[in-house]
Amino acid sequence: MAPGAEPYTCPRPPPPPQSLPKTTPTTPALLNRYQLGRLLGRGSFAKVHQARSIVDNSVVAIKVISKNANLDPNMESRIVREVAAMRRLQHHPNVLKIHEVMATKTKIYLVMEYASGGELFNKVLRRGRLTESAARRYFQQLVSALHFCHQNGVAHRDMKPQNLLLDQNGDLKVSDFGLSALPEQLKNGLLHTACGTPAYTAPEVMSRRGYDGAKADAWSCGVILYVLLAGYLPFDDSNLLTMYKKIQRKEYQFPSWISRQARSVIYQLLDPNPKSRMSIEALMNLSWFTKSLQLKGEQESSLFESELVFDNKDSKRDMVSMNAFDIISLSSGLDLSGLFEAKKRKEKRFTTVEKAERVVEKVKEVGEKLGYRVERGKGGGVIGLGKLGRMVLVAEVLEIAPQMLLVEMKVVDACGGGGGGVVEFEEVHWSDLQVGLQDIVLSWHSNDVIVM
Repeated sequence: MAPGAEPYTCPRPPPPPQSLPKTTPTTPALLNRYQLGRLLGRGSFAKVHQARSIVDNSVVAIKVISKNANLDPNMESRIVREVAAMRRLQHHPNVLKIHEVMATKTKIYLVMEYASGGELFNKVLRRGRLTESAARRYFQQLVSALHFCHQNGVAHRDMKPQNLLLDQNGDLKVSDFGLSALPEQLKNGLLHTACGTPAYTAPEVMSRRGYDGAKADAWSCGVILYVLLAGYLPFDDSNLLTMYKKIQRKEYQFPSWISRQARSVIYQLLDPNPKSRMSIEALMNLSWFTKSLQLKGEQESSLFESELVFDNKDSKRDMVSMNAFDIISLSSGLDLSGLFEAKKRKEKRFTTVEKAERVVEKVKEVGEKLGYRVERGKGGGVIGLGKLGRMVLVAEVLEIAPQMLLVEMKVVDACGGGGGGVVEFEEVHWSDLQVGLQDIVLSWHSNDVIVM
């Protein structure tokens, strides 16, 4: 054991349940979609509940975030990053999936995959340390997930055993992307925000001189592998300054039971110099890493993925696929500001159970009555040009679930002007449009409850 390093002494939490108890009439129902169950965890502004879907009876985890006056102003950006990152990473089997985002005036709900095996951290607490083969299996899954993250422009920046969950099959799921970084946060190709958990954070992250997010994640992988094999942290001190000095000096010791090959891997990852530190790509080519490698080869399919057919002039078929996160993307490239404040929209949305062809014909009929010349656009959209001159009315029809369509009506300025015509349209024509389409509308998008 390294000087000053002590085994974890956190109290052991109860094991997570494998399923929810049967719901009763008194169990609160969330927006008539989920039956809330036991509390799984609690933070300063959020709670995580186990829940059951009323639609298909599946078990999920729901993070409930309160939008009160005391909400940390940085929380909004964290939520946006978390949803954006998880959306990008939906297809990797070792990344926790997010199913949908919902909100009311007072709360935000992130509905996610339920990892019934709990935190990997708890497994380390129970066992003290893992065998090398068991540690390598989890490590392989972690590195595979992080490599996928980096390929998709996401740096996690808060890797630690508490953010590594296990599913019912014992497979690892990377979670908690609240501190993750997306490509738009790069300045000259580097990140500059100091964040993370000190014992797992790369030394260059705290320097504020700019750092490579992928190399910072590689450092965290080295700490995690050490913890899995040793049962305690390589660098641990109640005084942060003392701990950082140990990190810079590479002042840690290997317990005798860690193999020579595993030591070499950890040593190359725990290099304070990011330029000479081993990368995730190089790690994946090491013989120790590839030994007994068993990773899932097939990626899971997208949620609600389906096909929608439109007939065009050539009687060919244009296919449009839609999943839960394409719906989120409809809002200005994943702009979730509407979850936090009232915002006047330049579009209207409604759901319908009518066929796509029926929706197209109805929109055309109503548009012509309002004085528009309506033309069919690519992919089945309806484009109206009329008495507003440069203003264009666009209707996009997308399938979000079997036998249910989402229709978005929006006005754009075809000439790139200031958008005065948008305001005019909102004031004059939206009510007429809604009345004309009422025969096919199941429900209009609500401003009070957002379901994406």
